[in-house]
Amino acid sequence: MKLRDLEYLVAVADQRNFHRAAEICGVSQPTLSAQIRKLEDELGLPLFERSPRKVALTRAGSLLLARARRVLDEVAQIRAEADNLRETGTPSLHLGVFPTLGPYLLPRVIPRFLKQFPGVELMLTEEKSSSLTRKLVDGHLDAALLALPVMDSHLTGRVLFDEPFRLAVPDNHPLARENPPIGPDMLAGQHLMLLEKGHCLRDQALELCRNAGAREYDDFRATSLETLRQMVIAGVGMTLLPALACRQTEGMAVLPVASDQFRRRIGLFWRKSTSHEKLMNGLADLLGQIAGDLLNDPSASPAG
Repeated sequence: MKLRDLEYLVAVADQRNFHRAAEICGVSQPTLSAQIRKLEDELGLPLFERSPRKVALTRAGSLLLARARRVLDEVAQIRAEADNLRETGTPSLHLGVFPTLGPYLLPRVIPRFLKQFPGVELMLTEEKSSSLTRKLVDGHLDAALLALPVMDSHLTGRVLFDEPFRLAVPDNHPLARENPPIGPDMLAGQHLMLLEKGHCLRDQALELCRNAGAREYDDFRATSLETLRQMVIAGVGMTLLPALACRQTEGMAVLPVASDQFRRRIGLFWRKSTSHEKLMNGLADLLGQIAGDLLNDPSASPAG
């Protein structure tokens, strides 16, 4: 039995889907499935009930899952301690952030972080939320900025800020002539461009569209917020953008929506067993302050 086998087990249990688990683990589905089968053969017990539409843990799988999580958590701590005891002796902080937040917040955070924590080496990873959560649990990250809810029992953290969504429309769109904020009912019947699958922002925006009676623009999936912004400017359609991504509005109208539902809640998360909780709380204070300043004053300078 190898640690990688336990990582595969946890990924399948979390995702309830072999294909998504394989993507998160960075292997092909046949490779992951074969390793799970080998683990079941080694133990002499089935760990999953498989059907075309559903993957469920057996009783043996549930019992092994709890132990696997504990083992991986201990390994994560070993990795974290090793990272902090490099030959240079420089403490390090490996922070993860998802792509629809990182470019708009981190350039404002890094200069302040380097001033406030001069003895800490900061490393950054930008990936989708599901990958960040797995890397955080596995010890490959020390902390991660994530959109709530975060349901992993190995993690703790702090809520930092609520970021409103804005409706971005072309300058010549009829909604651009409305007096903001607009009501969510004005989205009824509209088609919105969204990000491709795998982005947490896509799931949030899709739910808001459905609640407001809007629909997804079927013929297009964007890979980034910048692509969405350029498509709006080109007059292709409308979209929802997080407020921190709305600092450049030339060529489009950005409209606040009169609803508390049109927002996402961002938090900083780390493992409950971390030995650097003081640093995590200091980072959380800094992130919350900078994000609050930006949301209240979009013209705030990058260096703060």
